[in-house]
Amino acid sequence: MENMQYAEELVREFLVFRGFTSTLQAYESELSTDIGKGFQVDKILDLIFSIYIPKFEAEKLVGLLGFFKQCLASSSDNTFLSTVSKLEVSILRYYMVHAIQSGRTDKVLEFLKTNGNDLLQRTKDWTPWFAMPYLKNPKFDPHFHVYFTKEWYEALHVSVRNFFSEVFNGTRIPALLKLSSERTTVNHLKRDIKQLNLKLTQLQALLEEKEAHLCHLRSSSSVLHEEKITSSNDAQEPCPSPTTLVGETKLTRDGVLAGSDKYIASNEDSSSSLTLCTGDSEVGDSSHSYEDGRQMVNSGEAHVQEDFPEVKVEFQETFLGHTSPISRCRFSASGNNVASASLDGTVRIWTYDPSTPASRNATIYCGAEIMSLDWECKSDRLLLIGTADAGIKAWNVDAKRVVCDLNTTDMFPSVLDIKCSPVESIFVSAAASRGHGSSYVDSLGFASLTVWNMRTWKSMTVLPLGKDPPAITSMCFNHNGKILAAAATDGMIHMFDMSACLQITGWPAHDSAINSILFGPDETSIFTLGSDGKIFEWSLHNQGQVLWSRNNSRFCDSESSLSLRHEMALDVNGKRLLATSNSVRAPIYQVGGRVGGLKTLPHTAAITTVDWHPTLPVFLTGSADHSVRVTSIS
Repeated sequence: MENMQYAEELVREFLVFRGFTSTLQAYESELSTDIGKGFQVDKILDLIFSIYIPKFEAEKLVGLLGFFKQCLASSSDNTFLSTVSKLEVSILRYYMVHAIQSGRTDKVLEFLKTNGNDLLQRTKDWTPWFAMPYLKNPKFDPHFHVYFTKEWYEALHVSVRNFFSEVFNGTRIPALLKLSSERTTVNHLKRDIKQLNLKLTQLQALLEEKEAHLCHLRSSSSVLHEEKITSSNDAQEPCPSPTTLVGETKLTRDGVLAGSDKYIASNEDSSSSLTLCTGDSEVGDSSHSYEDGRQMVNSGEAHVQEDFPEVKVEFQETFLGHTSPISRCRFSASGNNVASASLDGTVRIWTYDPSTPASRNATIYCGAEIMSLDWECKSDRLLLIGTADAGIKAWNVDAKRVVCDLNTTDMFPSVLDIKCSPVESIFVSAAASRGHGSSYVDSLGFASLTVWNMRTWKSMTVLPLGKDPPAITSMCFNHNGKILAAAATDGMIHMFDMSACLQITGWPAHDSAINSILFGPDETSIFTLGSDGKIFEWSLHNQGQVLWSRNNSRFCDSESSLSLRHEMALDVNGKRLLATSNSVRAPIYQVGGRVGGLKTLPHTAAITTVDWHPTLPVFLTGSADHSVRVTSIS
């Protein structure tokens, strides 16, 4: 039963609260010897067929089966008790068969000596089994032959699984266990309420926008009507040809070009006024700028900048535990926990799902700016933290302590990125020396890539990059950890064979520094994001071939790149790419698509870091407004 552990925690919490220490000790002792294994079918099967029988622990096996008979004896359904008695006979016979197959006749004799009388009292069918240890080849005996076949064992295993699944699914759930399911239901209802409130807010905003637009149209229509009356009374000459207007176009509020022979209407928020064409009027400067930035008309040329629709949100949670701008945030390998770091040197570990235990929640004070975060891929238990003062900390989320505090050399103090191998117990750190410029890229010097052992917590080797290599800003492993891709400030991509710890290839990918690099979902391509805002998908079969690209420069301008280290993230299917933004919204591009995309719900400042959930359509956005948001989309 999935809620068993939560119920046990409630009992433990209550006993501690009331000060029942003796009862608590007895409770803990019985839990440690819980032979029912909390009524979890898989664990019970493992206990029977993988521990008790292979290790010839007959006494424990008999005790476990007796325990279940006792539990079912109070059931009103006698069928369960009858069935478990029959299965008990088959399991005990398999114990004897397994002992004979393993050449442990002594264990058969020991079992019969201890339990023989009890077995004979139940049924006389056990009588022939007392002769088994004395037969030369019981496998070929007609009476025992079927018990030595693989088919009989598999049928027994399936029968035991089906029986316990049926029993535990039908067991009446105690009131204490119902608390957990009711808590989950309440959390789902709260999430639905938040979702509905969010939709209500969006609809209210849309309604207000439409009402304002309608009022504006009514006002413009009234002014136009009055001007037409005046024009018809006073005008002595016809209006000049509409060809004197900018390409016979008008610019509507939504930035759509449409034909007009009377006027050019500006955006309602623009400083430009409505220009009417009267008998004595002349068209002035044909250059108009609009505050929404979506379209500009200058010297008769139109430059259209697409405006993405807002993403459809299922639910959104906002974490407000930081007191300075967010520098990095990452989902754990399972997606249950989130680690977020801020410029003040603190890392917070938290969970966004109320149904997930908060036992791992913690605040880690590192004393320096956090530049990189990565979770161990296999156990979901260790978080690695890279700082700006040459520090690498390993935090155990279960023990809630730093288990190792490493240091790069003083020559390379900035730990720009950390990546754990998805297979081996190693990680790679990308550290950089200090540069002499004021911008982010110019403040970085040379690179050092170090491979570390996560068992001994010692450096294993330094990956070769040549003499005075430019800083490495981002890295990623392929699925089996055999290839490491690294991106540099000179626009180069470096590929390493981790078995030999040698560089196998590389190519220039950008004219500017590369801020982020990711393998594609099928690992036949690799994505890069440059500091100039350009995003490329590169073929790994045809080196240097661009498969897809987007210009993200409007979300990644040069001024923000002086202080903001942009990054990107791919969803689990590799179909949607999320990027950081100097704006309050971040873009979500459809990978492979030529046009279009979505934009996130707004923060109140620039979006500084992003990540996707490893299995769900859920993403993270960290912002300079000190907040981190978890957003689930449809």
